Amino acid sequence: MPETEQKIIQQTKQWVQQVVIGCGFCPFANKVVLDNSIHYVVVEGAALHLHSGIVLDELKRLDNDSSIETTLVIFPDAYEHFSAYLNFLKQTEKQSLRKGYEGIYQIASFHPLYVFAGADEDDAANYTNRSPYPMLHLLREESLSKAISFYPNAEAIPERNIQFAQQKGLEYMQELWKKSKQYP
Repeated sequence: MPETEQKIIQQTKQWVQQVVIGCGFCPFANKVVLDNSIHYVVVEGAALHLHSGIVLDELKRLDNDSSIETTLVIFPDAYEHFSAYLNFLKQTEKQSLRKGYEGIYQIASFHPLYVFAGADEDDAANYTNRSPYPMLHLLREESLSKAISFYPNAEAIPERNIQFAQQKGLEYMQELWKKSKQYP
């Protein structure tokens, strides 16, 4: 694996550990980390018009490899602008629906400049979805449903995350995010 790709994956793993798990943003993440069942894909240099196809290929990989519970598709040199990323996300979701993946996989979105609709750019809550690089998280719906069934008040997770981030404050969330990007 090239050093650059290794660095990007390591930074992403640190972000998962320090932010996603460390802040409790996803109560289900620790299990897949401990099980080593996250597949990381770094997409560098590919033409933007090929990105949705790459994501669809990763959905097919999930179809064929039950040892992979979830996939993070990372785009380190693309989607500098959040609006371009949102357009890509919308296009990818439409293609996954056309390919019959509705109810089978869910696509979650993360971006370094993530801003919730209607939120201020400097709202600490945005850091619940800010990642070191633009990425898509491909989740198995069946596994997610199963995990949710064991978690009380799962529907309150997003609101709880927002409250946590806002209570910690912008400076805390920014610092935590920066630390997760440091490469050892």
